[in-house]
Amino acid sequence: MANPLRGLTADGEYVASQAAQVDGDVLLVGHSYGGPVITYAGGAAGNVKGLVFVAAFALDKGENALNATQGYPDTGLGEALRPWTYPGSELPEFTLAEDKYREIFAADVTDEEAAIGAVSQRPAAAVAFGEPLSVEPSWKSLPTWWVLPTADHTIPTEYQVDAAKRVDAVVTVVEGGSHSIAVSRPDEVADAIINAAGSLS
Repeated sequence: MANPLRGLTADGEYVASQAAQVDGDVLLVGHSYGGPVITYAGGAAGNVKGLVFVAAFALDKGENALNATQGYPDTGLGEALRPWTYPGSELPEFTLAEDKYREIFAADVTDEEAAIGAVSQRPAAAVAFGEPLSVEPSWKSLPTWWVLPTADHTIPTEYQVDAAKRVDAVVTVVEGGSHSIAVSRPDEVADAIINAAGSLS
């Protein structure tokens, strides 16, 4: 399902609603900002049985994606963001500057994949990253897994190591993987998700 990228509560409620309409158990997988979204949604839909974080943020109540990585190495993400305006909000939405996309987001994909990714980005509202998690995180009550790239230039790898420990995740390390590991290393990401689903069943 597509993440609306409009705000953490709105996005979390949307994903929870979609999950609740599934006939059966659900394993939620969240990449990047999708990590906070599944953290929210996992507690709002009763049929969610586990969470898989893929190169993601994992927030506790009161945290947001902007402050979660304070104190960790700067990846250069902030300087690479390009603001856009959109109707109904005084705050901007963001994409990555196209000339920074490969360096920050997708260092290990092919030239063609990087070019396509750079021009097909969906903008994310600033409020999505600045809004604190307003509910108890579902990783406190659900089993979790983490796919952790060691060369992520979007979310510091050091942060992800600590976050994976905090949520008590089963970790799959992807050596040399960038933030776009679902594109560059799809088999390893898929295997981690399949193994998580198998553990639940």
